[in-house]
Amino acid sequence: MAEQPLSTTKVKNTGRVRFLVLGLVFINIIINYMDRTNLSVAATQMAGELQFTPLQMGLIFSAFGWIYAALQIPGGFIIDRFGSRIVYGVGLFIWSMITALHAIANSFGGLVGLRLGVGAFEAPVMPSNNRVISSWFPENERASAIGIYSSAQFVGLACMTPLLFHVQELYGWRGLFLITGIVGMVWAVVWYCLYREPLEHKGVSQAELDHIRQGGAILESRQEAAKRKFAWSDLALMFRSRKLIGIYFGQFTISATFWFFLTWFPTYLVQYRHMDFIKSGYIASVPYLAAFFGVLLAGFVSDRLIKRGVSASFARKAPVILGMSLTLFILGANYTDSPTLIILFMSIAFFGNGLATITWVFVTALAPRHLIGLAGGVFNFTGALSSIVVPIAIGALIDGHNFAPALAFIAILAGLGICSYLFVVGRIDLDTPPEVKPQGSRVAR
Repeated sequence: MAEQPLSTTKVKNTGRVRFLVLGLVFINIIINYMDRTNLSVAATQMAGELQFTPLQMGLIFSAFGWIYAALQIPGGFIIDRFGSRIVYGVGLFIWSMITALHAIANSFGGLVGLRLGVGAFEAPVMPSNNRVISSWFPENERASAIGIYSSAQFVGLACMTPLLFHVQELYGWRGLFLITGIVGMVWAVVWYCLYREPLEHKGVSQAELDHIRQGGAILESRQEAAKRKFAWSDLALMFRSRKLIGIYFGQFTISATFWFFLTWFPTYLVQYRHMDFIKSGYIASVPYLAAFFGVLLAGFVSDRLIKRGVSASFARKAPVILGMSLTLFILGANYTDSPTLIILFMSIAFFGNGLATITWVFVTALAPRHLIGLAGGVFNFTGALSSIVVPIAIGALIDGHNFAPALAFIAILAGLGICSYLFVVGRIDLDTPPEVKPQGSRVAR
C-alpha cells in the first residue's frame, strides 16, 4: 500500500506551551553537555598536574560511558514509570553535585569513580528528552523539535567551550568543575518547578491538547504510568525488528564521531596540532557551530518534506545517510598541516554528524507507544557504547605525534553506519510500528 503523508493539521491558534517546554529541554541539554565537555577542556592541564598518560586519560574519558551505557535500559523504564519531571530533576541535581566534587580529585582512581557517578545520573537524560518530545509534539512537528533540542548539544559546545577555557584560565581546572557543578544544581531546581506533563500543565489549552493528541503525541497521566510493571517480554520486543537493530547499530557509529569531538578534539588541537590553548577554545567552537546548523537543517527540511507529501522513509533517512557520508571528510585532516584546512575538514565532518543526529525520530516512529522510554533507553544504550569504545580506542591508536589512525577509525565507523541504514534498516514505513501489531501476526522485516 502506498505510504500516506502524515497529517498537515494547521497549528494556528493551538497554543504555544509545547514550545516553552522545548525551551526548557534545550537549556537542560546545554547544561548536560557542559558537564560532559568540561573534562575535555581540563584534560591537558589535569594530565600535566597529575601525570596521566594518554591511555589513562582515555580511560577517564570513557569511564562516564561504562555506567551511562549500562543504565540506559533501566533508565528508559524508570522514565516510563515515574516521568521526566522527577527523574530529570533529581538526576540533574545529583550529577551536577558530583561534577563539583571533581574539584577535590587527586588520583586516577578518584576521577574514574567521579566520572562513573556522573554517567550513572546522566543515564536517563536522552530517553527523557525523547519522552518529553513524544508527549508534547505531534508527529509532523517532531523532527523539527528533535532537531532543535539536539542542536542544543552543539550550540552549547560552541558557546560554552570558549567560556570554559576562560574559566579554567582564571580558576584552574578544579575551579572549572566547581563552577559548572553549581550551575547545574541551580537549574535542576528550576526544571522541577516549571515542567509538567501535557495533561497536568495548567497553562496548556484544550486546543493545543487536541492538536498534539490528533498528531500522535503520547498523552498519559502519571497515575496511569505508575501502574506499569517491568516485563522481560517488553525488553525482548525491542530486538524483534531488524529495522530497530539497524538503527541501534547506526546510532553507535553516529555517536562515535560525536564522542571524538566531545573528548579528544581539544587535546588533538593543542598537543597534536600545537595550537594555542585559549585560541584552540575558539577554534574548536567552529565545528560545533557547523554541527548546530546541520541538525537544525535536517529537522526542518525533513518535516517540510513530510508536509509536502514526500515519502516519510526518504524524508527521515536522507539527512542521516548524507550526514554520515560528509563525516568521511574527517580523513582530510590527515593530509594537511594547515590549521584552516584542518578546521574546514573537521567542520564538514561535524556538520554531517549534526545532519545525522535526527535519528531519534525513528524511535518514536518504530517503537510501541507505551514503551517509548524503554525503546529510547535501548537506542541510547547502543549509542552510549561508543562513549566507552571511542575514547579508549583513540588513546590506544595515537602514537607519539601521529593522530592519523584515530581519525581513520572514526571514518571507518561512519562508513559502516551508512551500510547499516542502506542495507539493514532499508525502507521505513512510519505509519504503524510493526511491534504493536496483534500477537500472532508476523513482525515486519
